[in-house]
Amino acid sequence: MSYNNKKIGLFTATSLIIANMVGTGVFTSLGFQALGISSGFALVFLWVVGGIVALCGALIYGEIGSRFPESGGEYNYLSKIYHPALGFLSGWVSVTVGFSAPVAAASMAMSKYVAYIYPELPKPFFAAGIVILISIMHGIHFGLGKNFQNIFTTLKIAIIVVFILTGLFAKSEGDVSFAVNTEASQSIFSAAFAISLYFVGYSYSGWNAAAYMAGEIENPQKNLPKALFLGTGIVVILYVSLNYIFLKVAPLDELKGQLEVGAVAATHIFGKTNGNIMSIIIALLLVSSISAMVMVGPRVSEAMGKNYRILSFLAKRRGDTPMLAIFIQSSISLLFIFTATFDQVITYIGFTLNLFLFMTVFGVFVARYKNNPPQYSGYKTLLYPITPILFLLIETWVLVYGLIYKPLESQTGLATVLSGLIIYYISQSKKQHKI
Repeated sequence: MSYNNKKIGLFTATSLIIANMVGTGVFTSLGFQALGISSGFALVFLWVVGGIVALCGALIYGEIGSRFPESGGEYNYLSKIYHPALGFLSGWVSVTVGFSAPVAAASMAMSKYVAYIYPELPKPFFAAGIVILISIMHGIHFGLGKNFQNIFTTLKIAIIVVFILTGLFAKSEGDVSFAVNTEASQSIFSAAFAISLYFVGYSYSGWNAAAYMAGEIENPQKNLPKALFLGTGIVVILYVSLNYIFLKVAPLDELKGQLEVGAVAATHIFGKTNGNIMSIIIALLLVSSISAMVMVGPRVSEAMGKNYRILSFLAKRRGDTPMLAIFIQSSISLLFIFTATFDQVITYIGFTLNLFLFMTVFGVFVARYKNNPPQYSGYKTLLYPITPILFLLIETWVLVYGLIYKPLESQTGLATVLSGLIIYYISQSKKQHKI
């Protein structure tokens, strides 16, 4: 097998988005949502609303990524649209927690699924071992990691489709109503629904993954918007269908508060023995999510290292991979695995990531107003300005909710951002900014 192709095509870019999105959230969060909502329609509608937000974001990022088709994601966009300081802060969050924390969460979820069958499993060490093995693979060769990503993402989609189709014909042991009735409408406008959207938003995170590697995508002005829309659209269909199946086959009381909702549903669909096998398969699906984030995150670190001498060590490559950046990101992931719980990891990163998503999407207005770059004639956001306005309204609600109901996590996230501001000004005082 040859690994000489250095550029990413539409298929790989789309698979990166799917792999980043499908994983931890969809296989873990329904149990927490069911604690406050008992309407089947409202629970499924949660995923429809989350999908609409993700699609809006994908459409907007398609334009922003086409305007600035270099690797680095929000770090690149915010630097070009606003000021290098904002870009640096976004990159700093990505370098420290933006990818390392989700990698830790996905590996922790994977260990939970395996421990569902093998309770004696040393979960932290198992999770750490997965992160180390995947990091080594991506650090060895770019082509090897790219082909691994394509294969595992294809398998992930195929297995989820089989799970959905089998569930459609399985016995309905669920006890929720999917009717649009008074209970459903009350649930949709309840505080529990709003709180649940916070977790659904995390489950859909990753729709912007291909934007972080725009500089390594073939014809990014054309392929990046396509990849963002196709990848996100496929995941919306999978998410809504999969959660419907979870609710259809398993009683709500068995799902409430459970992290391993996929394992519970699999037992009802396939029986105890075959359900255990499917649980292991679901755990293996999370390998693709971990791999995608290990592949994407270090490219942001590398981009920052190229522009700031104080972080130049992040730009060092071994062959065609940013090996040192991969090592640093993975080390931080290991720290999360051994010092934090799954819930703590998720809530910690939520506020800061949403903050930079908000600023990036608002940037489409700024870029158009400033005509940045001049005479841009590429892809334009569909249904502009409705698309960004809808996204910003919902993200505003999420940020306000985070500050009010998750003050500790939000303040910790802000502290991470402020620490990056200190590093940025040190780099400026020492004239270490290369741009």
